[in-house]
Amino acid sequence: MRRREFLRWPAAMAATAGFAAAGCSSNRYAHILQPGDTDLVGSHQAGAAVWNPLVDESVAKLLSRCPTVQPAAFQAADGQPISPAAGPATVCFIGIENKSAEEMVDFKDQLYERIDSQINGHANFRSVSRRMVEAALIETRLRPDALFVPQNRDLFAAALGRQGSPIDHLLYARITSGTTERNKSTQRDYLLTLEMVDLHSGQYIKESAKISKGYHKSRVGKIWNYGPFQQADG
Repeated sequence: MRRREFLRWPAAMAATAGFAAAGCSSNRYAHILQPGDTDLVGSHQAGAAVWNPLVDESVAKLLSRCPTVQPAAFQAADGQPISPAAGPATVCFIGIENKSAEEMVDFKDQLYERIDSQINGHANFRSVSRRMVEAALIETRLRPDALFVPQNRDLFAAALGRQGSPIDHLLYARITSGTTERNKSTQRDYLLTLEMVDLHSGQYIKESAKISKGYHKSRVGKIWNYGPFQQADG
């Protein structure tokens, strides 16, 4: 009898351990990334390792090409032009258009803030508050994509000027992607394009940055497709 009770103990302990493991399987753990830590590479979508370098490269290339202009003037209530004090040119960042194969979820707003902050951090440029941009769109009853029409741009710029924020440039951002499938592996090319329109001359400057990312069912997929034997061609 005692022998049977003794044999039951391992089974009971194993069952208890199994329940404990099942109860803890939903637990998650976290840590704070330190400066210089590598961004996590997403297994299903782009993520920080893709978006952050794209923003940094494309903004730096664009602002380095944009000529410095005399800050814009706007009209007061009596119709007389008012010129602000000399300073950095004003950029109105309209927003980000996502034409990629992925839903950006919370990354879209974060990329907007990252681009906007880098513009404000440049010595020759400053950006208009996003809240003022949205208020001007409401006042003019225009959608962001309608600002590609010159007459609509003039209406929008006049509305911001009346708010005390005359603008020199309109900035558009667009995200696109191209997908290549090969058996169980996928390559996705992410492209971030920035287009700056000069309201004084009507000319525009466009710059872009690209990052390609491979997705695989296992780690072997990376070696097989992009390893030393370059099997991606067949």
